[in-house]
Amino acid sequence: MSILSLQSVTKEYVGDGQPVRALDGVTLEVNAGEFVALVGRSGCGKSTLLNLAGAMDFPTSGAVLLDGVATSTLDDARLTVLRREKVGFIFQSFQLLHTLTVFENVELPLLLAGKSGARAAAENRLATVELTGLGDRLPHQLSGGQMQRVAIARALIHSPAVLLADEPTGNLDSTTSAVILQLLQRLTREKNTATIMATHSLEAAALADAVVRLRDGKVEEIIRR
Repeated sequence: MSILSLQSVTKEYVGDGQPVRALDGVTLEVNAGEFVALVGRSGCGKSTLLNLAGAMDFPTSGAVLLDGVATSTLDDARLTVLRREKVGFIFQSFQLLHTLTVFENVELPLLLAGKSGARAAAENRLATVELTGLGDRLPHQLSGGQMQRVAIARALIHSPAVLLADEPTGNLDSTTSAVILQLLQRLTREKNTATIMATHSLEAAALADAVVRLRDGKVEEIIRR
């Protein structure tokens, strides 16, 4: 069974009193250990799809199933648990807390969840992204690529089933971007995580197992390798 399933999903917003359809009948299945790239022009629905996949928003019609659970059927408390346990988020702008050390940024999700062993888990994840020894630094003492690796370590701290990346290399140079993309590709396989990445980069999409091309809120093409 797929870890993420979008079934005839439509999402509408109201703009200037008129409905705007951001997604239109999208069906998509993503398996554990699969790296999927969402591509298309700005406004095609990539970010909306990520928000639905992460249970940050809900379809107007159709269903989004995350690990077999329809997200729109859950109350706020169960949604919080689902996001906290099943989903990791990576953002273009890193979203690190600049007053916290690298260790503190990475372990924060576990601390908020009341989990024990947060520091040991943070050390493990930092080793995974090749940042051993940098845990006591503040974000401003890191390069852009290092900050994105910290963000990846934080996203992986709770071993999510689904990893959602929104333009993860958008603020990085080409050399650093290649390193981050190869890291995401490797971790997807090693952790058996389903990774869904929105990107404008053809180079980034070339590393994915599947490329989903969106146009005007519809799936124009799915290419699986």
